Amino acid sequence: MDLKKLLTSNNIKKFLFINIGTLILALSIHYFLVPSNLATGGASGFSILLTSVIDIPISIILLVINTILLVLGLVTIGMHFSAMTIYVITVMSAFLRIMEIFSPMNMPITDDLFINLMFGILISSIGMSIVLNSGGSTGGTDILAKIIEKYTKFSFGNGLVICDGLITLGACFIYGPKLGMYALLGVIMNSFMIDRFIEGFNSKYNITIISEKIDIINDFIIKDLGRGSTIYIAQGGYSNEQRKILNSIMDRKEYIKLHNFVKKTDDRAFLFLSKISEIEGNGFTYDID
Repeated sequence: MDLKKLLTSNNIKKFLFINIGTLILALSIHYFLVPSNLATGGASGFSILLTSVIDIPISIILLVINTILLVLGLVTIGMHFSAMTIYVITVMSAFLRIMEIFSPMNMPITDDLFINLMFGILISSIGMSIVLNSGGSTGGTDILAKIIEKYTKFSFGNGLVICDGLITLGACFIYGPKLGMYALLGVIMNSFMIDRFIEGFNSKYNITIISEKIDIINDFIIKDLGRGSTIYIAQGGYSNEQRKILNSIMDRKEYIKLHNFVKKTDDRAFLFLSKISEIEGNGFTYDID
């Protein structure tokens, strides 16, 4: 393994964000979900159910459950688990154990169950989104969903719904219908919020500029913003004149700088943009060579 290629700034940044996301996820479980008995699906939800039956810290239960699921996935469907997935599972359990020792929670933060659910799901969704967006995974019931997909007629999404549904059903039996329904609401909210957060993390702007000073604007994009661009010739449908059109993709901060520069350089420039939620390539998902 080439250590130089492994220790790129992009990989180091991803590793840092995975740790931050895992910590945030552990905070939501320890301070909001566990004290309120909100078993909102996944391996963590199942662990919360088990803590009510057996007197073992959730950090240990979660580590055991995830380990069993990893082995089960390898045996049944030969899933490949990256070292990062195993790392996230281990570190999350470690974070939880540290919190259990130094900041035990014997009762919920507030008496309002809905507030505990909202903040618990919001914080866990942020943490999970950071982990997923950085290339990590928390394993969990995703493995069971893949097993269901392989051996039944159900899709992966249906398998995930079945797993989380059984966990929330268990919450109804153990904690009563009220907490069970709150747990189900949490599952729905969690899925929705993760999608929205990931979309927000990955969002970029596809910018198109038509200007008589396109070469000056292009130099600014390449030299000052460090982004690439594409210039092509197009003919106006009304004027029949040929003009240079520039296209580039960048994040919001870079777009604001570009927008201000274009306004100062050519107040007659035509600029429009479209928001894109996913992009791969040099300068975005891996370092520029």
